[in-house]
Amino acid sequence: MKEMICICCPMGCRLQVDDSDLNNIAVTGNTCPRGAKYAKDEVICPKRVVTSVVRVEGGEINMVSVKTADVIPKDRMFDALALLEGLSVEAPVHIGQVIVKDILGLGVDFVATKSVEKKQREKYIVSLDQGTTSSRAIVFNSKGKIVGAAQKEFKQIYPNPGWVEHDPEEIWSSQLEVFKQAVAKSGVTAEDIAALGITNQRETSLVWEKATGKPIYNAIVWQCRRTADYCDALKANGLDDVIYNKTGLTVDAYFSATKLKWILDNVDGARQRAEKGELLFGTVDTYLMWKLSGGKIHATDYTNASRTMMFNIKDLQWDDELLAVYGIPKRMLPQVYPSSHEFGVCDKSVTGAQIPICGVAGDQQSALFGHLCTEKGSVKNTYGTGCFTLMNTGEEFVVSKRGLITTLAASMQDGRPQYVLEGSVFVGGAVLQWLRDELKLIKSAREADELSECVEDTDGVYIVPAFVGLGAPHWDPKARGTVTGLTRGTKKEHFVRAALESIAYQVFDVVHAMESDAGKKISALAVDGGASVSDILMQFQSDLLQADVVRPAVVETTALGVCYLAGLKVGVWKDIEELRSQVCKGKTFAAKMDEERRYKLLLGWEGAVARAKYV
Repeated sequence: MKEMICICCPMGCRLQVDDSDLNNIAVTGNTCPRGAKYAKDEVICPKRVVTSVVRVEGGEINMVSVKTADVIPKDRMFDALALLEGLSVEAPVHIGQVIVKDILGLGVDFVATKSVEKKQREKYIVSLDQGTTSSRAIVFNSKGKIVGAAQKEFKQIYPNPGWVEHDPEEIWSSQLEVFKQAVAKSGVTAEDIAALGITNQRETSLVWEKATGKPIYNAIVWQCRRTADYCDALKANGLDDVIYNKTGLTVDAYFSATKLKWILDNVDGARQRAEKGELLFGTVDTYLMWKLSGGKIHATDYTNASRTMMFNIKDLQWDDELLAVYGIPKRMLPQVYPSSHEFGVCDKSVTGAQIPICGVAGDQQSALFGHLCTEKGSVKNTYGTGCFTLMNTGEEFVVSKRGLITTLAASMQDGRPQYVLEGSVFVGGAVLQWLRDELKLIKSAREADELSECVEDTDGVYIVPAFVGLGAPHWDPKARGTVTGLTRGTKKEHFVRAALESIAYQVFDVVHAMESDAGKKISALAVDGGASVSDILMQFQSDLLQADVVRPAVVETTALGVCYLAGLKVGVWKDIEELRSQVCKGKTFAAKMDEERRYKLLLGWEGAVARAKYV
């Protein structure tokens, strides 16, 4: 009589086995048919296949089942199992893979009975968002969700009326600081970052020494008007049409070319040094890539190049004729690539790892891509201090007859960039700042919503916030802020609502101009920016446009755009359709206003704008 513990199930029943007659083995105890068979097999067969599990490191699961490839003597079973104690293997593991070879010299191996795939390491993208007043960094995971962010403001420099500058070293130091802070907050390491993207304030111009990286002058900001007289001279010489036909831009101090010319003309020795190849030019993205790479990358993308007034957006080349007009040496200009491109890698001493820079785009084009407005006719508007409206026009360079400019969209490596119509509103969310800071009518933007909800409409009041003139499509620098329709019954709530609605009216004017130029009515407007959180404003915008207004769940679309561009390049996402499939739906506002009321309101707005032009 023998005693044994049954191992055919977790109960571990005690069995009594009478093996005095091997032809008639009797099994008693708390058993089952399987247990009885197990006990008989143990007595009859002097050998058996041994099974167990082994720990797996870095696998989708942390264990894998193993067995002996053949039977081994039962009396060696526990010695064989002892060989597996504390043993671990690296994923991936495949069926039949040898885990322990030649067990105890018996010529039999332990082999895996299942496969275990290697656990996919989470991939992260860091977007650097270098803006006009602050530098930001956002860490996104592979689902496009924010896992870490940081922001730091920097000094604005106003040397003379109408002049605006930034300290290049402060741009760089603030951007590097928030990169490190955002990564630290996210809990990831530099090695976890699959790629880095850069989006930036456009047009702002910098010149630095090729040998040292030291700037020779402050960055001249896009807002700076110091070169307005030179722009007037270009127009007087009949060059405005030539420049527009090549660049899609109107001649204006807003763009980079005249800023660069000013530096070359006004910094001692700059022109001579530039002609010798000692100086380099770049917009903010170019400067950041130079610093991140330790001086190894001098490049930009199509979107930023298209804002310089030096880049031919039809030929996708720096334009020699325009460079000759401005007197700018071509050798100081960066190489130009698609927005989704491996520009190079960050220096390990700067970022902690050699992170590839794979997405670059100007802020507004990045926001357009962040909304995935990649189809012809798709439109987005950013409600910031001002408003920027962009319409994708596909492969068509649309010549605007309504005061809009044409520029390039963010593009992938495998094709030409698409064209974009762009219109800008000078005073968007800034009208709410005016209510708060100058008129003291509200304490916050939220209060503007609350007051506006107290009345059904503005009671005929219109505010045209032309504090610095009117932008697209009017382009009237002499227009001034105007309020019309005041009566004795006008309340504070009516006035505040009129200010809020003025933002929507101005965006309507830009979109209407785009529809006219493109010959197509829009069906939806993608929105982002601070004022887009206002449900009242978004509903009114939808009513005016007679189109859906779509507010995404993630409103950080500017940073998200270069995140997508970088991630597509390094394989975090396969294609744009995969991105569309993972986008979390936000809120859609559908038009509710009847046409008669809409027409009456727009007629009233037209009258108010006309008065603002003739103040």
